[in-house]
Amino acid sequence: QVQLVESGGGLVQAGDSLRLSCAASGRAFSSLAWFRQAPGKEREFVATIRALGGNTYYADSVKGRFTISRDNAKNTMYLQMNSLKPEDTAVYYCAAARLRVGVNFNEYDYWGQGTQVTVSS
Repeated sequence: QVQLVESGGGLVQAGDSLRLSCAASGRAFSSLAWFRQAPGKEREFVATIRALGGNTYYADSVKGRFTISRDNAKNTMYLQMNSLKPEDTAVYYCAAARLRVGVNFNEYDYWGQGTQVTVSS
């Protein structure tokens, strides 16, 4: 049974940092990613990383502030979020795909339950 479990969300002030974690189990994946969804908005891509090789890609809105990484030995993916802004407020989801995929949420096969990140001004 595949499981993705996020943790690390919370309430912070603008300019603060948070690190999200996503523990994966059940099978191997080729692509891992973070998406987010703010109230009343569509789910949007944040960052993705290849399980092998570690190639990364970021949305323009987070480039230079967020860093995605993974620890294959621990089957865990991370999202280090620095210089947080109120517009980063959303539920953050980790996602995993069996194949090497990109930035579209419908390409991902498995999803976590989400973790809330709230950034106050």
